[in-house]
Amino acid sequence: MLRNIDPLLSPDLLHALRSMGHGDEIVIADAHFPGSSIGPACIRADGSTVSDLLRAVLSVMPLDSFVDDPALTMQVVGEPDTVPEAVREFQSIIDTNADRPVQAKALERFAFYERASQAFAIVQTGDTRIYANIILKMGVL
Repeated sequence: MLRNIDPLLSPDLLHALRSMGHGDEIVIADAHFPGSSIGPACIRADGSTVSDLLRAVLSVMPLDSFVDDPALTMQVVGEPDTVPEAVREFQSIIDTNADRPVQAKALERFAFYERASQAFAIVQTGDTRIYANIILKMGVL
């Protein structure tokens, strides 16, 4: 057991986070996301929500301060100005838990998939909310 480490941060997830370098990205995805087929390693977190994992990851990972968009979400198809409930919650979590709160930027669905395919890792949760996906870019301490 480790002190002050959120229990949602599994050994595999902690290893991925510790292995990441400045500028690497990690995806925290909902249950609908094609996590196992899109490319990078997929870490399963079926009993968790994206919101809970986002909070846990931000407790140990700094966001990149050298880019304008260290947090990316997926746009609603056909309604790019709509902000899903999950994304509103993500923004609140970023505002209160990130070392450097930023406004999350929304990417078109297929642009999000393309960006996710280049990520260091994908963490796939059991979250059944639609559009509950976020990409985080690792910063430096």
